This record gives sequence, C-alpha cells and structure tokens, in this order.
Amino acid sequence: MKTADTSQSDPDFAGLIVRCAPKGKIDVLVALIRPFPPRSHPKVTIAAAGGGTLTFDASMAAAGAAVLLPDEVSAFAAGNWQTTPSLSVVVKEGDSEIKGAVALNGLREAYHSLLANCSQ
Repeated sequence: MKTADTSQSDPDFAGLIVRCAPKGKIDVLVALIRPFPPRSHPKVTIAAAGGGTLTFDASMAAAGAAVLLPDEVSAFAAGNWQTTPSLSVVVKEGDSEIKGAVALNGLREAYHSLLANCSQ
C-alpha cells in the first residue's frame, strides 16, 4: 500500500493498494476513509506526474472503503508507474468527489515482490 500524501489529499483519501488477485493477477485499488455505497461504480481519474491522464469506471470492494480499478490499470502499475514519482487521483460518485496524491517511490520493488508471491 502507498499511503496518501496528506498535504495534497482530501481527508477521506487513504492511498493506493496493489494486491494479489485470483489466477496470479494483480489488483489495483484506491483506499478511502469514507466508503461509497457497495454497489456504486465511481469514475476514477488518475494523472501521472510528468504527463498522462486516464479515467476509468470502477467498482467497489471491501464494503465500499476500497475502489477496485479495472484489470487494465494493473498494466500501468507493472510499467509506466514504476518510473513515475507520483499520481494524482480523483474518485467521483454522484455528487461526491474525493481527491488524493500518492508518491510511488519503491513501487517497482514492491510490485515485483508481490508478483513473484502471487503466482505461488
């Protein structure tokens, strides 16, 4: 887990989670303090420091306190994000919006360690 940069994040933004998923896959989630309804499908916009902004339709996990990003986001965690210093994240659901920033130092090592252990 990469915790939020509290000086650049809303109080309800906790950070970014990269975890093992079934079949040796990797999930990427946005961790929140204030949960959204479990059946909601928030829009998540991620901007990498140095360029590149993407928006995804997401789903909820962990009783609404974590936003599960689509599988395609794992490719960014496996590639481009490993050389990106930080990400800005905006999660929108209805009239609610939660913004945050996460430093990505150490992601490369953590990702490769996780990947090696997920497939076991």
